[in-house]
Amino acid sequence: MSVVDRARAEGRNKLYEHEAFELLRKYAIPVPDYGIAKDEDEAVSLAERIGYPVAVKVISRQIVHKTDVGGVVLGVTNRDELIAACKKIRESVKARAPYAEIEGCLIQRMVPQGVELIIGAVYDDIFGHVLAFGLGGILTELYRDVSMRLVPIEEEDAWEMLREVKAYRLLTGYRGTPPRDLHAIVDIIVKFSRLLSENPAIREADLNPVIALEEGKGAYVVDARFLLGID
Repeated sequence: MSVVDRARAEGRNKLYEHEAFELLRKYAIPVPDYGIAKDEDEAVSLAERIGYPVAVKVISRQIVHKTDVGGVVLGVTNRDELIAACKKIRESVKARAPYAEIEGCLIQRMVPQGVELIIGAVYDDIFGHVLAFGLGGILTELYRDVSMRLVPIEEEDAWEMLREVKAYRLLTGYRGTPPRDLHAIVDIIVKFSRLLSENPAIREADLNPVIALEEGKGAYVVDARFLLGID
């Protein structure tokens, strides 16, 4: 059973983040190494296997926006910081979202700094999935610089989407900044389009941010959110 089918069978309208990463990996979309920890000991073991620095994120069915409840700690570099981060998240979530059941933490390898992008989609009852591409992170709502296409999207379409956004100059190298791995970005867009085509139950999806590294070093989906239709 796929993660989408399992979530719907359980009556959930969204995927946990680790389920989202599992779905992305099924379509060969790059995500950082990660694992699920139920307690601090498991978190330490995972971090030692994955390699520091890591991000720590709360896992809870009731929480949609983890940062709003203090459920994320980034840039953890050693065992002591990791144990403190797990404790901080647990205390913060209990204080800000006492209704939420904490099921554990996602331990995720940090990705080097790069250009933050968003690749998202919504489902329209008439046209099907509409895919959008643009600047990600906190810049998404500020600039609203996006390009959109109907799914399915081929490689040529993906290249056109890149060239249509004003941020394309930033991706190709602007004022001394290194160019980004455009081929890796296009590859993610095309594979994400296929994922959507083969999973019509997905009603909304956000890959934000997608970190575009320097040319030849790839691009990675750091955060992912999938909302599902429930029959």
